[in-house]
Amino acid sequence: MLVLAGIAVIVVGFLLRFNPLLVVVSAALVTGMAAHLGPVAVLSALGKAFNTNRYVTIIYIVLPVVGILEAHGLQARARALIGRIRGATMGRLLIVYLLFRQLSAALGLVSIAGPAQSVRPLVAPMAEAAAETQSHGTADPDHAKALAAATDNVGLFFGEDIFIAIGSILLMKGVLQANGIELPPLALSVWAIPTAIAAFVIHGSRLLWADRRLNGMGQNPLGRQP
Repeated sequence: MLVLAGIAVIVVGFLLRFNPLLVVVSAALVTGMAAHLGPVAVLSALGKAFNTNRYVTIIYIVLPVVGILEAHGLQARARALIGRIRGATMGRLLIVYLLFRQLSAALGLVSIAGPAQSVRPLVAPMAEAAAETQSHGTADPDHAKALAAATDNVGLFFGEDIFIAIGSILLMKGVLQANGIELPPLALSVWAIPTAIAAFVIHGSRLLWADRRLNGMGQNPLGRQP
């Protein structure tokens, strides 16, 4: 059980808001030492994992492209688009994005959207514009941005486990197999579906509640809840 001490290090480190890279490396060292591995062996395992999954650096290619698009008015056009859609609200927009994010993640398409690819340049500006329209300019723009980012996280986190070849499913299968429990990846994926549905209902309800608050602010000239 000592090898699980790395999880405690991650929890405490993130609660204290330490540098994420430092927290992860420290957790890896603690876990390696608990498993009777030397510092060199732990660093070697970290290097091998990074080299095997080096495709994650694709984000450094996406960011300059997003920056160029934003410099040429991508966010302004996204805001104008949502303003022309009749009946569009922040909650409805984000619920549609939540459904898209969950379904695409369930098919293994986890990289076609994300904070850099879709939330910052498109989803967040559209949500902000819809919130401003509903509240007649009294809404907090940071709240709309936060909800857009949270929607992306919820959709990805609870959607990707439905895909049988995702890393989390393979990790769970390996842990169960090491403890003598044989389960095919498909069985684990099927049991992720009820959780994904529950996450959609709960977060969707939060978004509809946010819509209700915004509509109340729009009806009140002082921007306060009646």
